[in-house]
Amino acid sequence: MDDAAAAGEMIEIGTSAGYSALWLAQACRLRGGRLTTFEILPDKARLARETFARTGVNDVVRLVEGNFLDHVDEFRNVAFCFLDAEKDVYEACYDAVVPKMVPGAVLIADNATSHRDDLQPMLDRVLADERVDAMIATVGKGELVCRRR
Repeated sequence: MDDAAAAGEMIEIGTSAGYSALWLAQACRLRGGRLTTFEILPDKARLARETFARTGVNDVVRLVEGNFLDHVDEFRNVAFCFLDAEKDVYEACYDAVVPKMVPGAVLIADNATSHRDDLQPMLDRVLADERVDAMIATVGKGELVCRRR
């Protein structure tokens, strides 16, 4: 990982009940950073708050109840982004995040194979995007993995 990416911001778009954020919180503890995670649905945000409180990760996780696209200008140096929101916003989130990513930063979008029919136009575009090196890892439900050049 490049030095800029090592020091950059970590974000998650689509918190749900907070499971993925728990794993990302561990990475934050190891690297001395914080995760900002976004959840648009109030019921899921409530569950995530409970998850974070019960597991003691509030020191490294900041939950924002709202649409990431309304907050994108708060970020300048994204080192890592995990995208697991409604599939109809993947492309808009990708378009908003990539310009904020530092060299060496990584973006992972979940469900790349399980929702391939919905995501195919975006996947084709990302795989041809010269700003990133990208691939689809066919593990689980499939992960689109992008590294900022």
